Amino acid sequence: MSTKDGKVLSDMPIGESVDAVKLDNGQAFASTAGAQLFIAGETSPGKFAIIQTVKTGDGARTMGLDPTTHKSICLPRNSRRERTAGGRRNPERS
Repeated sequence: MSTKDGKVLSDMPIGESVDAVKLDNGQAFASTAGAQLFIAGETSPGKFAIIQTVKTGDGARTMGLDPTTHKSICLPRNSRRERTAGGRRNPERS
């Protein structure tokens, strides 16, 4: 989307259930529930495309971006915690 006039410049498939989107240095990063990080960029003047898809860990949807190093990180949730009888999470295994 253009920041000048709001016009949609491109529409790209980035997977389902997007959790985070970050913009940095002319690129857009989108992390999804499908354990993927999509990176989009301008491939030629006015043309945009997915330039890289990175496999992340299951549940790694929360994303941060370091503006100094320009590196992104997707943080996984801890889904392997043991559950007690009745389905509650074991507080000793948090």
